[in-house]
Amino acid sequence: MTTASIPATHREVRLAAHVEGRLTDGHFEIAEVPVPRPGPGELLVRNKTMAVAAVMRTLMAAESPVPMPHFKLGEALTGPSVAEVAVAGSGTGFAPGDLVTTQSAGWREYAVVSEGEAQRVDPDLLPDPGAYLSQGPTAYMGIVRTAEVRSGDTVFVSGAAGGVGTLAGQIARLRGAARVIGSTSSQAKADVLTKELGYDAVVLRGAGPIEEQLRAAAPDGIDAVFDNVGGEQLQEAVKVANRGARIALIGALSGQLGEGALATFDTLALVANGITLRGGALYDNLDVIPEWHRAFGRGLRDGTLTFPHARLSGIESAPRALRELTEGRHIGAVLVEM
Repeated sequence: MTTASIPATHREVRLAAHVEGRLTDGHFEIAEVPVPRPGPGELLVRNKTMAVAAVMRTLMAAESPVPMPHFKLGEALTGPSVAEVAVAGSGTGFAPGDLVTTQSAGWREYAVVSEGEAQRVDPDLLPDPGAYLSQGPTAYMGIVRTAEVRSGDTVFVSGAAGGVGTLAGQIARLRGAARVIGSTSSQAKADVLTKELGYDAVVLRGAGPIEEQLRAAAPDGIDAVFDNVGGEQLQEAVKVANRGARIALIGALSGQLGEGALATFDTLALVANGITLRGGALYDNLDVIPEWHRAFGRGLRDGTLTFPHARLSGIESAPRALRELTEGRHIGAVLVEM
């Protein structure tokens, strides 16, 4: 890309209204604005692919307990993207045409980022550049470091059909789990989990008491839990947990999407059975990202891992992508091609 080919204006998606209930297209505004210019130590990047995630809906609320900057009314949303360097400011180690990932340049066609925010993409590491936007680092961290899944474990992954859960189950299997159980919202998704993604059994939300379904799926109990939902599913999983079970608290989709009640526990039972509940956040484990990318690249090439995802086209599709993700319409990650 040459400087002469850079347009004068581009589009960005802004927050038009704070979210209190169901997410709608009315919460977004697409604005046409001047393309910014980079200064020394900065890059102008042209986004090629961006990702949406459930936490973005949470950050669109006026208030939430998530320790991340909230989106502001009238300003562009932010998120991860794979982008091409269009202009490299003075003093940077990049050149036009370089492919990079960023964590905040999404939701717009062009963006200026600091050199430190841009991570160079190795085109030989992952066969699909969009795979750099997978939620695999969170899944890998939760299975390997937080739940400490071991050979022979029975593992329960809540929210198994999302971008995190579809990879968490595969990683648990590669770690030697003997039985992997997931939860999801529909039989169609359950069929994909069991037929394509290595799950042995699935708990269906709304198909009967969660505890009963878990006991049927795990007659010998659960050794490790990757909890991505919270609420009732976490509460009932604790009841089925074996002595010494490790429960990784990775997400809270029931709260983020305004659904369900808080989980309650018999703390005496937790103590008596030596059950560990441990929270895990990717921002405290950033060193896992390159480790995951190496493992992901190997797995994609040898067929031991897949990257379930949906791709929508055009920045105008970004609001729909997040809305459909929060409505559970897709399996795996949701990406938007620019």
